[in-house]
Amino acid sequence: MRAAIYFILFMSMMIPAQAQEVIGKWENTNEEGKVNSIIKIYEKGDKIYGKVDRIMKEEDRDRICTKCEGDLKDEPIEGMELMKGLKKEGDEYVGGTIVDPKTGKEYRCKIWLDDEDPDVLKVRGYISFFYKTKTWRRAE
Repeated sequence: MRAAIYFILFMSMMIPAQAQEVIGKWENTNEEGKVNSIIKIYEKGDKIYGKVDRIMKEEDRDRICTKCEGDLKDEPIEGMELMKGLKKEGDEYVGGTIVDPKTGKEYRCKIWLDDEDPDVLKVRGYISFFYKTKTWRRAE
């Protein structure tokens, strides 16, 4: 009986830890706060990746990445794997890349959950000392 109680207590402590993972679906918004797309972040091997799960404007769902280079050139944006190769380092995921489908540019990338709200994800793309950090909200 005592073992069962400890097991239940242990399992209940694990649920909040899982809820604070970066894995899941996230709302990518524009400057006005309107949701442009849903990004699905997932694990592949021991690394984290992200792809465009859904573009919100129906008329934009068939767009292709004309400005992208390499394998992404002329690929559909919806379904595109735009975030690649992030590894967990402390409370952040680092060492990967992210592509901006509007410009076709690839940036080094790191992501982390907001300290105050685990339903907020910070996504930073950077080149050298220049960077931009976007805030994504967990999609329901």
